[in-house]
Amino acid sequence: MQQDNQASGRINLDPDSAEDGLAELVMTVIELLRQIVERHAIRRVEGGTLTDEQIEDLGVALMNLEDKMEELKDVFGLEAEDLNIDLGPLGSLM
Repeated sequence: MQQDNQASGRINLDPDSAEDGLAELVMTVIELLRQIVERHAIRRVEGGTLTDEQIEDLGVALMNLEDKMEELKDVFGLEAEDLNIDLGPLGSLM
């Protein structure tokens, strides 16, 4: 998205680019939630509590969600690394 954002690892919310910064922040939160859902789904599959049909439905839903994320990143001009914000001493978000 913007070079200074990538270099600092921070989201730029100055008045001139507030819309871009907000889109980046919202997409970051959505990507984090998508990854959490995906990890939970994998645990359920590995736990053996789902039927074959449920596993298939879950796989299709996760693929569709990932496709939609890629589409939205294209719409907002974002790359995967744009969504990986630096949390300081906690490290990177993803």
